[in-house]
Amino acid sequence: MPITNQQIAEHAFLGLLYEDSYFPDHVVDKGRAILLRLCERIEAEQPSDLAALCVLTHAATEEFNLLEAEFEAAGSEIETVAREEIAEDFWIIASAYGFTDADVEELIAPRDW
Repeated sequence: MPITNQQIAEHAFLGLLYEDSYFPDHVVDKGRAILLRLCERIEAEQPSDLAALCVLTHAATEEFNLLEAEFEAAGSEIETVAREEIAEDFWIIASAYGFTDADVEELIAPRDW
């Protein structure tokens, strides 16, 4: 399903991670795919409030929790730069879909990275 939100379609997800060789592109690609799937779900399900949005963002956060093992297997980890970049992209997504008052920590509450 193609993304219809123009702001999202033009956004370079996880851009800082792609620029840093510490983060292997093949694993970052999986993180980018998680974020794009989140956007597709938001567009398909059109959450009506922050609680409904958080159901979707929490599921995506759980996927990132699982991705941590792949980063580690590739000699990397979700460390400070990665945590901030991922969190920023979650906030960009929420904001682009009209949830400008969303708290990023609430969006990614189940994270273990």
